[in-house]
Amino acid sequence: MSDFAEARQAMVDSQIRPSDVTDRRLLAAFETVPRELFTPRSKHASAYADAEVSTGEQRRMMRPRDLAKLIHAADVQSDELVLDIACGRGYSTAILARMAETVVGVENDEDGLSRASGILAECDADNAVVIDADPKNGMPDQGPYNVIFVNGAVEEVPQSWLDQLAEGGRLAVVVRDGPVGKATIFSRSAAGIGERVVFDAAVSPLPGFQREQSFSL
Repeated sequence: MSDFAEARQAMVDSQIRPSDVTDRRLLAAFETVPRELFTPRSKHASAYADAEVSTGEQRRMMRPRDLAKLIHAADVQSDELVLDIACGRGYSTAILARMAETVVGVENDEDGLSRASGILAECDADNAVVIDADPKNGMPDQGPYNVIFVNGAVEEVPQSWLDQLAEGGRLAVVVRDGPVGKATIFSRSAAGIGERVVFDAAVSPLPGFQREQSFSL
């Protein structure tokens, strides 16, 4: 077994399994997708650490524990269509591709766009694609989606994301108000949009999603 394979298994055993992630498909995805391929070469040694990893000026890979718990809470099914917002180099896209029927990644960071497709092909994620688009807008032409997953914390959830949820669809995102974020699942039903907080997560904010400041005289 290679050093990276050993580190990958240790990540699952020490960070993900103890965090109440029990979906066997999801555990298998984390055990098989090579996280180091999605990081800059200078970050390979820290790819499996219990920490976020910077992949460029605008993007950070979530801690394995937070990523796994949020995907687990989204309850992705094998026949579902998933939108992966701000996917960077595509690590979350590759994990989700092991879970869903089709995954559409949305990214406008040049580094992520230039690398994601090649790395996904190397990982045999042939049911996933990364498209150049503004994460705020999502990708309405390809929806509606059963699951929308967001790679980073936001202070406000754009209405455009909620509008792209199918009936019964779930939006998985960390909503940040202060230093600690709340991993939240928004669900669409005939009655409207519901939400539930599933755990606390110190996830880095996604650039461009800060709440607009209001001023009063």
